[in-house]
Amino acid sequence: MRKSINRIFPIIPLIGAALFYSCSNNANSIKMKGSDTEVNLAVNLAEKFTMLDPTFSIAISGGGSGLGITSLMNGQADIANSSRPLSAEEVQQFKDKNIEIKTVVFAEDATAFIVHKDLPIDSIDVESLAKIMDGTIKNWSEVSDLSYPINIYGRQSSSGTHSFVKKKLKIEFTNTAKEMTGNAQIIEGVKADKTGIGYVGAGYVGHDPSASHGIKILKIKDSKESIAVSPLDQTAINNGTYFFQRPLYQFILAESWDKVRPFINFERSPSGRLLIEDHGYYILESQKNEI
Repeated sequence: MRKSINRIFPIIPLIGAALFYSCSNNANSIKMKGSDTEVNLAVNLAEKFTMLDPTFSIAISGGGSGLGITSLMNGQADIANSSRPLSAEEVQQFKDKNIEIKTVVFAEDATAFIVHKDLPIDSIDVESLAKIMDGTIKNWSEVSDLSYPINIYGRQSSSGTHSFVKKKLKIEFTNTAKEMTGNAQIIEGVKADKTGIGYVGAGYVGHDPSASHGIKILKIKDSKESIAVSPLDQTAINNGTYFFQRPLYQFILAESWDKVRPFINFERSPSGRLLIEDHGYYILESQKNEI
């Protein structure tokens, strides 16, 4: 995937005076927490960066966007990876704590809905998908030729992907949906369950062919009459026509910005952009000259 999206996402500071945090003490040590959508990419970016500059140490963990943002707020991270923007409540909490942060949008992602490879369905419309996720539709017979109860494999509420899907579908998830800790667990659940459906980062399954073995990635239709679009269709993503696409964020403590900046510069370098694209994500046009 080598195309770019023409969208402006500047680095946006949140007003406030930064507190002194322990994460900022070591000039060559960075702690990064948050989105499971971004974690594999973050690990590979960090590995390449530290090969170029072995004096740096970067510790990375997932756990969901909400956990990353909370860790940033509590001084337990320098960077919070997030697959969603800050909520109004989180913005206010940072202001109340007088914590200044910077926001970097470094890539575009798509959320993929997956089913077992043997399920006789290749696409689904948004209305039917919403009814499945909120529990209104409970059996595959309503959208396919098979009569099986539907099992939903989703994320915990701290996940940015969970929040994103819920917001896009304008629903509350049924309480029968299984809450999984990450993309890998959802994929394994659906692989083993011929009646299952789940949602994962498209970059996760697009980058790793072994991850998509045994599952089927559904094409999505905005309405029953519209054309079905795949989350792996780079032209559709660049044109903004895939229903479940979103920017990926990095929230950074302003106090940590000077030490984090070399890593951000690497992300925006040709080598960093190539790695981001190789993971199935897309590069924003506005990043090209921001080094």
